[in-house]
Amino acid sequence: MAYGGYYSKTESRVSNLRKATNLRFFFHGILGGENTTAVTVARANSSLLGPSNSIVVDHAPLTVGPEPTSKTIGNAQGLEVFAGRDTTTVVVYLDFGFTEGELNGSSISVFSRNPATETERELAVIGGRGKFKLAEGYALLKTTFISNTSLVVEYNVTVIHY
Repeated sequence: MAYGGYYSKTESRVSNLRKATNLRFFFHGILGGENTTAVTVARANSSLLGPSNSIVVDHAPLTVGPEPTSKTIGNAQGLEVFAGRDTTTVVVYLDFGFTEGELNGSSISVFSRNPATETERELAVIGGRGKFKLAEGYALLKTTFISNTSLVVEYNVTVIHY
């Protein structure tokens, strides 16, 4: 006998198994040179749009401290879209994959508007995997160092998950 069609079953679940995890780590971006962590992969071809309207791909280390020599605990991979007429606001999608300790193999994902020129800002945590399945929460960012070629951003993240 052949079966076809769409099947859906919804179960009511009220769970008090949710946990809150607080994380603190540092994102190290290198904007030039041989160890660059951010590469522009697309840019609008119009002088009317100014320096913005580009897409940047990131692959940056995450460390336990602000120094570049601090222990690496994972990496951030994702996209930054400079979508305005200037470069002050970036739409960010980043996946923070952890490679050390009890979080090894887990990740959290953020997707949010990032007013990058503000010293302190907030991004939305929209998901995760591993220990952070069904994650939600927020990340408080603070730029601790910035130059023409690099930046260090402190992340204080509150993750609600199962």
